[in-house]
Amino acid sequence: MTIFLKILLVIFSIGLISIVLLQKGKSAGLSGAISGGAEHLFGKQKARGLELFLQRATVGLAAGFFILSMIVAYFVKV
Repeated sequence: MTIFLKILLVIFSIGLISIVLLQKGKSAGLSGAISGGAEHLFGKQKARGLELFLQRATVGLAAGFFILSMIVAYFVKV
């Protein structure tokens, strides 16, 4: 059981790394971080298509990775 969970954790981590690397950078430097954050907050930049899919996949994989790492840590401790 623990071996299966560890393999699944490695798959989630590789998937999360690859999804994050596929995403486009949204800001350039400090000025881009300030103005880009404000534009994203007020909805001037809406994600569509592939960007929306990558964003949702990142959130899903990150949540799965977090939950799975907690489960693996529990089973390794017990």
